[in-house]
Amino acid sequence: MNPAIKSKIRRLIILSCIALLIFLLGLNSGLTEAVYSSGIYQLTSVAQRLISSPFPFAVGDFLYLLLIIYCLWSVFKAIRKIKNRTPEQQLQFLFPLQITSFTLILYIAFKLLWGLNYSRPSVSRQLGISNQKYTTKDLVLLGDFLISRVNTIKQEIEKKGLQKEFNIKELESGSKSAYDRLARTNSFFTYRVPAVKAVIMDLMITKMGIEGYYAPPSGEANVNMRIPAIDLPFITCHEISHELGVAREDEANLVGYLVSTGSTDLNFQYSGYYNILRNVLLEIRIKSPEDYGALYKKINAATLADFLREQEFWKKYNSEMSGYLGAAFDKFLKINNQTKGTDSYQDIVLWVFNLHKKELAKTLRP
Repeated sequence: MNPAIKSKIRRLIILSCIALLIFLLGLNSGLTEAVYSSGIYQLTSVAQRLISSPFPFAVGDFLYLLLIIYCLWSVFKAIRKIKNRTPEQQLQFLFPLQITSFTLILYIAFKLLWGLNYSRPSVSRQLGISNQKYTTKDLVLLGDFLISRVNTIKQEIEKKGLQKEFNIKELESGSKSAYDRLARTNSFFTYRVPAVKAVIMDLMITKMGIEGYYAPPSGEANVNMRIPAIDLPFITCHEISHELGVAREDEANLVGYLVSTGSTDLNFQYSGYYNILRNVLLEIRIKSPEDYGALYKKINAATLADFLREQEFWKKYNSEMSGYLGAAFDKFLKINNQTKGTDSYQDIVLWVFNLHKKELAKTLRP
């Protein structure tokens, strides 16, 4: 056998063994939490942010670009070698071996840099939030509660002239302050070495329907600054939760909600309540259209205008690519232990209900 092929097979076996060990670790959520999420990752993620935070641009986007260029160049070189091979060479076998090895390297890197967090126990359990099911009546009460919060905060923002559009540094510092505030009572929210960056190709990702994303290669929270300003504080807090090892999207929404609504900045509070109100209203609209209609009438005119502006924004920018992206992301979530796929986003409604259950109960008292 060709020595080059032997070397590639040996390398493939080693990588396969490492990948298998990582996969087996991910099957044990308790061990993953102890060894990785609360251990190794807390060190490596801070180290990543120490490297990437000084750069004024999204380092992760640049690394992704380099990866794409490397892949295209490698494919080009492999094809050229196969075409120019001599009869005694067996280079046609090298290409699939190289592809398999490279895929395993990407898998290992992704899992070690961040992906194993998908296998950790539920963050809601760590935060002591119940999973008690709600009734439609409970859901309507929650919707009414959130509308009351949104109306009150919006009125205060307009009265005091506090409405503002944040730049990326203001979003980073405001989110850091909000995380620090919660970290005083719960170390889970400890956020060291902030690294929040504006995405580079914001037009392209807007057309794909993306508001923000976490970059495992650089450890950065990337925010799409093109989206409506009212969404930015909540989205930033959401993406920072990924930096802290919260992998699942529903749980990142939960953390984003807790942090943004716990901020002293009214714009952050409004962004948190506003975003989760949308999820709750969606659920109510499905389960009880009559109650949805009644609640909708209670929303203040300024917030309704925000809803309309956001709707018009996505109509303007979002293309058919978002449909393809949604289907792909749904499969990605299911592969990474979220069997409900994008339906898991609505788990946020369950947790927010349980967060405010006591407050909602008071409204039922005579």
